[in-house]
Amino acid sequence: MQLLDGKSASEKIKEEIAVEAAEFLESTGRQPHLMAILVGNDGGSETYVASKMKNCAKVGFKSSLVRFDNTVTEAELLAKVEEINQDESIDGLIVQLPLPAHIDPEKVTAAIDYRKDVDGFHPVNLGRMMRNLPCFIPATPYGILLLLQAYGIDTAGKHCVVVGRSNIVGSPMSILMARNANPGNCTVTLTHSKTTNLKEIALQGDIIIAAIGRKNFVTADMVKPGAIIIDVGINRETSETTKSGFKLFGDVDFENVAPKASWITPVPGGVGLMTIVGLLKNTLASARKEIYQ
Repeated sequence: MQLLDGKSASEKIKEEIAVEAAEFLESTGRQPHLMAILVGNDGGSETYVASKMKNCAKVGFKSSLVRFDNTVTEAELLAKVEEINQDESIDGLIVQLPLPAHIDPEKVTAAIDYRKDVDGFHPVNLGRMMRNLPCFIPATPYGILLLLQAYGIDTAGKHCVVVGRSNIVGSPMSILMARNANPGNCTVTLTHSKTTNLKEIALQGDIIIAAIGRKNFVTADMVKPGAIIIDVGINRETSETTKSGFKLFGDVDFENVAPKASWITPVPGGVGLMTIVGLLKNTLASARKEIYQ
């Protein structure tokens, strides 16, 4: 078993992004600029946004944060999104999820200018991805592709089993792994919580991408020897043994699955770090107008 180390891979890619950001600054006189909107004070969201801002600084990007209380109306939030859409100094916009129950996340996502949608959730970007056209790929799937590339893993001809069908990870991942590209060229099976013979399907997987949001959902009896395991899960539980007061678990039972795997991502230290790299690469591409003019 070998680790697909997101920390090592992400640091190397961020060094490359920093060089490119410096070149962009020299040629244009400005830094790539990422704007984040955070509603409320959810602990997980606070951590994720702080990490994104920190990494922007590390690679030479400008980052800005707009905060709203949970009481913000949908109309007020949409008005701020439109204001940012019109600001030519801002290259990328992310609205951190989850949002309060009275705000429709789909409406907010659709309101973001697709040319600044560096999270890759806008219907235009998802539709272009489906047709294999230039687009902003959703940050987590993009990060997974970058991780596989970083370790030189050949995916062509392999059976990839995706566990979880979310619009954020599972569904786009199934499309990306099937397309004629590297990584890609897999035969893909998309499974989910209602799949009746999930264990039997998972056992056929040369690659398993677990993104179902359940702690230790993928167990050793679901994994064939030599499989490549990508664990997207980040399940937080309170803990008295950690300084932060919580502990992270993946969707894969790492302790028992790892001995059977050829490659496996840890949690933490795997896909989460690569998600930020995907976001940074999308923001740089937006600043350079590589995808949309």
